Amino acid sequence: MTSTKTDATTRPDAAQLPALPGSEWWRTAVIYQIYPRSFADLSGDGIGDLAGITAHLDDLRDLGVDAIWLSPFQRSPQKDAGYDVSDYCDVDPLFGSLDDFDEMLAQAHARGIRLIVDLVPNHSSDQHVWFQQALKAASGSRERARYMFRDGKGENGELPPNNWDSVFGGPAWTRVTEPDGTPGQWYLHLFDPSQPDFDWTNEEVREEFRRILRFWLDRGVDGFRVDVAHGLIKAEGLPDYHHPENADAMGGEEADVPYWGQEGVHEIYRDWHRLVAEYDGDRALCAEAWLPDAEKTALWVRPDEMHQAFNFNYLETKWDPEAQRRVIDESLAAYSAVGAPSTWVLSNHDVVRHASRLALTAENPQGHGIGPDSPGKPIPEVGLRRARAATTLMLALPGSAYLYQGEELGLPEVIDIPGEARQDPTWFRTNGERYGRDGCRVPIPWTSAAPAYGFSATGASWLPQPAEWATLARDAQNGVAGSTLELYKSLLAARRAHGLGAGRLEWIDSDPEVVSFRNGDVTVVVNFGEEPVELPAGTVVVASGPLDGNLLPTDTAVWLAEG
Repeated sequence: MTSTKTDATTRPDAAQLPALPGSEWWRTAVIYQIYPRSFADLSGDGIGDLAGITAHLDDLRDLGVDAIWLSPFQRSPQKDAGYDVSDYCDVDPLFGSLDDFDEMLAQAHARGIRLIVDLVPNHSSDQHVWFQQALKAASGSRERARYMFRDGKGENGELPPNNWDSVFGGPAWTRVTEPDGTPGQWYLHLFDPSQPDFDWTNEEVREEFRRILRFWLDRGVDGFRVDVAHGLIKAEGLPDYHHPENADAMGGEEADVPYWGQEGVHEIYRDWHRLVAEYDGDRALCAEAWLPDAEKTALWVRPDEMHQAFNFNYLETKWDPEAQRRVIDESLAAYSAVGAPSTWVLSNHDVVRHASRLALTAENPQGHGIGPDSPGKPIPEVGLRRARAATTLMLALPGSAYLYQGEELGLPEVIDIPGEARQDPTWFRTNGERYGRDGCRVPIPWTSAAPAYGFSATGASWLPQPAEWATLARDAQNGVAGSTLELYKSLLAARRAHGLGAGRLEWIDSDPEVVSFRNGDVTVVVNFGEEPVELPAGTVVVASGPLDGNLLPTDTAVWLAEG
């Protein structure tokens, strides 16, 4: 690929060149998550598509991100918004075609933007050809051995093999009807019944995913975000386990869960590490692994395993100075101990957007969501002020950072989605007791006065957009001093100019309600207290909100340079 002439907003072409050890691109990258169905719809059917992404690549270049992570776009019945894959090596017609994918990838690389794609190895769709073959096959067959089929308990096998619960609510087992019409075996689905779990002790499954990895690597992708990376191996014997009520559904608060974080997963990722290392360009693997602490998560990024793991402990840390200092210290210590960068993330497609979450006043476990009847609903202006400060803190930290589409616009969680419009399986599996994740997945606004706020020219939108999207649309913020979009642009430009991703954090003694540190030539100060605090000497590089002379207001962060 030839290089592209650069200017102030364009990085060099994402050429597939080796990096010096320790300087690989993913160690310091700012990676922007695109949830395809909610990003931009060029076809007009109300669902975002690959062509829509291509049309907005210049906007992402201007924002200043290094890479994009694309949530599932592969062929799927869309029972769980694409996380139920029926064909891992094709594009779902909802999103376009393989030609559309190749064009998007080429255009991204031409702008210096790398591309990471989602991979869902824990389970497939029940429409996958393998599972359809398994339903037609006999107990003990090769076809059934690819999935977690088991005989039931009870006199006639009428009870499930164990007491496991689904992440989406209800039991994690479903009984099948055999080809002769009789009740038969049960299959495991840690998520929806339409998402049967693979049996990763089966070599045929492992070889199939090697093929899938090569398919996308051969097309030129720069890496994979691995869904439910901590769930592929289940404890031998499938022992009973009761999931605590109101704990995080993905296991982030628990230890010794028989279907999360089993030792056998590491062998799988060592195998994948060797495979991606055969390709040039420093291809990367990033784990979605919800684990109790940074030390356990760091096991996923030892030198011969994955390259990154999402720092969910950081994401879930409350807006409190002591808690923030502690999680940053623990993260840097744990990841550096295995030679990996820490990652930093505040929002994604599975959690309440941080412009709302940081102002919640009631417990809200991961995956539960918030809705009209949720306790402790956020005050919007408090949530946005804290979100801007939190992002300003996050982007000053050494390592790699992830952004979720729309957070650069200050989008809050959409709370008032009517029940009849909701689509998250969690909503249905819990009979409306949990609102689920629809509130962070509402299509984002581009143009304040356009149909669907520029998401779709026809005005169609797969989830309803709130009226406030007009004031938060990209065109209403672009070039407007003090807007959240301009804050993000300034932060990303300054982060690159000062080399903060490759820097080193040094704490500065400060008021207990203040978090303050140096990274290179930048001093960062964040005021968590209720009263303004005096700033040290220095030139303001960027601030999350207005300053009061030399005073830093509550819930505000600032970067200062010497001189």
